[in-house]
Amino acid sequence: MTDHLRIERSAQSWTFTLNRPDKMNALNAPLVEALLQGVDDAHASGARMLVFQGEGRNFSAGFDQGDLNSQSDADLLLRLVRVEALLHLVASSPCLTVAFAHGRNFGAGVDLFAACRHRYSAADASFRMPGLRFGLVLGTRRFGDIVGYAKAREILEQTRQISATEAADIGLVTRLVEADGRADAVAEALQVATLLDPATQQHLYRVLESGRPDQDLADLVRSASRPGLKSRLLAYVSER
Repeated sequence: MTDHLRIERSAQSWTFTLNRPDKMNALNAPLVEALLQGVDDAHASGARMLVFQGEGRNFSAGFDQGDLNSQSDADLLLRLVRVEALLHLVASSPCLTVAFAHGRNFGAGVDLFAACRHRYSAADASFRMPGLRFGLVLGTRRFGDIVGYAKAREILEQTRQISATEAADIGLVTRLVEADGRADAVAEALQVATLLDPATQQHLYRVLESGRPDQDLADLVRSASRPGLKSRLLAYVSER
């Protein structure tokens, strides 16, 4: 397990805190692998609720672009496939999944937030998904399922930033919750998570699951495997 992820465990609830505050909790490969293993372990333990949050000034800046020069297109593709695997694992979890966002959040960090069933946000939070600027399709259908496809198209084609207020208006954010209200929100969510017996809760989630993981993965790979991924990412980084 990496130092980049803190996990607090109880019999019913596991809390995952992204712990790269100096990098705005960007998702590097070790952090993604730690999250995948941690969520698998929580499922195996019989946990009823998973909570995701970020240390420092935000939830997550998304895909870590800090070491692009040392990586090939193939390296980057594998990392993105693992991110998609994480998103599907969280979105299809038999547990109630809860995320808290604050500060500025980008790309795969927004996708991880959107993969959760209860999505709480501080009023200072903002969300931006710039992946299409470098030709990447990640989390697009899931975002469209949440906010509606017309609204998703409008936001994504402009790659524009969404405020917490707008995110709440369109359904990306379930409720605005400040840091001092997180404990109460977690307690309320845990009551919901344990209201039904585990088998019934899992059946409910399966019936309502709109996910198409094979299609999501195919769309990601099709976009990321187009030659020049690294060059497009470097060009995007240089423009910021």
